[in-house]
Amino acid sequence: MRELSLHLLDIAENSIAAKAKNITIQVEEDGRKDTLTMLVKDDGVGMSPEVAARVTDAFYTTRTTRKVGLGLPLLKLAAEECNGFLKVESIEGKGTSITVQFKRSHIDRMPLGDLASTYLSLLITNPQVHWHFLYIVNDQVFDFDDQPVKECLEDVSLTEPDVLAFLRETIQSGVKDLQTSGSF
Repeated sequence: MRELSLHLLDIAENSIAAKAKNITIQVEEDGRKDTLTMLVKDDGVGMSPEVAARVTDAFYTTRTTRKVGLGLPLLKLAAEECNGFLKVESIEGKGTSITVQFKRSHIDRMPLGDLASTYLSLLITNPQVHWHFLYIVNDQVFDFDDQPVKECLEDVSLTEPDVLAFLRETIQSGVKDLQTSGSF
């Protein structure tokens, strides 16, 4: 994967496969600390300590469709090569939290990619999940919680053209405003 937002998508899809009902995705760019930190936290089935310790091993996967799982191992390697880390915390029956951090200015750090499209894609393709998206640049925060939108819409689909246009504009402008106002 060439963009970090695609790694977020991959991790979120793992959360969905783990039967998560609530997923938080947080991306924080801190110019003072020169860090880019991403967090995906869910309330899925969680993992045993043994499984959690092995998920960053390229030759370990719980999937039956293939014998390797490269998403987290490659992300961990990319973070470590950029003076960062990847941490997996999980409790069976409670959920999983994956945190990855990079030195933001490192020359080898992958670009963040299209964060807004990643958020929107997850939201509209998985409406059964309660999504909470946070994008933080220095001290400015874009906070999008889909719960109030879904409550307001009641039975109206998120893919209705007017609703989709509203969601796209809200998310894109929230992310773009922070990206253009962040002073690095």
